[in-house]
Amino acid sequence: MRLTQLRQADLNLLVVFAVLAEERSVSRAASRLLLSQPAVSRALQRVRELFRDDLLVRSAARSYELTPQGQRLLQELESIFPRLDRLISGTEFDPASEPTHFRIAVTDYAASLFGPIICRDLLPASKVTFDLTTWRNDRFEALSQGSLDLVLDAEEVKVPSPLQRAQLYEEQFVCVVSAGAWKGSKLTLKQYVEGNHISVNTLAGSQTLPDDRLAALGHQRRVVLRVPYFSAAIHSVAGTGLIATVPRRLAEAYAHDRRIRFLAPPRPLEEFKYTMIWHPRVNTDAAHTWLRGEIRRIGKKIGS
Repeated sequence: MRLTQLRQADLNLLVVFAVLAEERSVSRAASRLLLSQPAVSRALQRVRELFRDDLLVRSAARSYELTPQGQRLLQELESIFPRLDRLISGTEFDPASEPTHFRIAVTDYAASLFGPIICRDLLPASKVTFDLTTWRNDRFEALSQGSLDLVLDAEEVKVPSPLQRAQLYEEQFVCVVSAGAWKGSKLTLKQYVEGNHISVNTLAGSQTLPDDRLAALGHQRRVVLRVPYFSAAIHSVAGTGLIATVPRRLAEAYAHDRRIRFLAPPRPLEEFKYTMIWHPRVNTDAAHTWLRGEIRRIGKKIGS
């Protein structure tokens, strides 16, 4: 971290600039800051010298207008000041006043469940933004390096130390098949193993949960098609004899499609637990604590 410029700068000037930028008036800014108008004018001149830009210039209406550099500086300060204030005061994270961005790695299954609730419950009247990024093989390394804030994943996936996890809800698998392709309401293990499957490539070329559970019993599916998304697997089974194994809550969104129907999977594949995973360095971070609390709340809503 290079601190040379910061050591030479009077950071109180940034407070004066931020208030001036909001008030667009020396007299009103002076009143808010409990300073004299000449003191505010001197501070403005100093902050101009610091950034080598006018930052604020007088308009025809005798108020001030921001230069492009002044606008960029104000945008940065609007993000930085609430964080500094929270660090100093120890107060809780306020999503309504503090611009913050979170990056969460998800499958299309998790995106389809969490995304709509995030849009309805967390984004209105909030300065928080989200990236629901594609699930990737190096997601745990990305958590450790800080390029991801959270990963949503099944409980059975091995999580490297020192990452931490918490359960969100329980989920069940269903087998999506073409409407006229199979009899009964449940597949036996023999039927499942002998059938032809569409696999969702969730990790390293396989659909880890069903494949790992079958492997533990000495079985392996015959996969004839691999797709990157659960939704693509569901759309692909109509008019075929193929089986797509997908989470029930995602499959239910397609229940209106009369070309397909759902069968219960054999016992080893019936259910699993869904979790969130994070790095312990953010355990006490107020913004991340808020994020985990909201994801827990959404998980509880999904699981109810």
